[in-house]
Amino acid sequence: MVIQGLKKFSLLDYPGKLACTVFTAGCNFRCPYCYYKPLVMDTHENKEIPLEDVYAFLEKYQGILDGVCLTGGEPLIQHGVEEFLTHVAKLGYAVKLETNGSFPDKLRRFVSEGLVSYVAMDIKNSPQSYGKTVGIKGYDVENVKKSVEFLLSDRVPYEFCTTVVLELHQRSDFESIGRWITNAKQYYLQGFLNSEYVIQQGLHKYNDFIMEQALEIVRKEVPSAKLRGW
Repeated sequence: MVIQGLKKFSLLDYPGKLACTVFTAGCNFRCPYCYYKPLVMDTHENKEIPLEDVYAFLEKYQGILDGVCLTGGEPLIQHGVEEFLTHVAKLGYAVKLETNGSFPDKLRRFVSEGLVSYVAMDIKNSPQSYGKTVGIKGYDVENVKKSVEFLLSDRVPYEFCTTVVLELHQRSDFESIGRWITNAKQYYLQGFLNSEYVIQQGLHKYNDFIMEQALEIVRKEVPSAKLRGW
């Protein structure tokens, strides 16, 4: 496991739980709007946190913290992720996994083994627009579709989320996403967050009015949809 961040206490990252958040380095996607290039591209600007230090922290706060949020980057690219999740489970923590959905077999296995209690998955865009949105021309979205199908089967509590970018999303994309995840239990639209660390500079967020319109489009198929951060 290559860990480059540890938020020790959060009431926001894991719904209903006091949790810490572990940030793994590296990702198999190159989403142009990603807000933290040094972590995702593992540029070695961040200091690596030894796994033993993370375990020591979790052992220290047993009985105080309820859960661990594992995020990235993309955590499921990590070679030691199963061992990490197993150790965390033995310590009695619930785990929220944040993933891009490109590793459906690992996702299914970790849920079935009881190593993951909650999944937050990004829906980057409509299937036809996925390649440009993840920065990989011609990306085959089949694995992502498998992960969506698995989560929609209600084997584990989950949420879907789309980061909305002016240059990447249009009305037809929201219509397509709605049909794709019809009746999803939880789905959020959130605005693009600009920073000096964004992978591709020059991107923009939609204004509040357009975000509300996007929400209404999605709600035709996904009544649970909400705006996050509004």
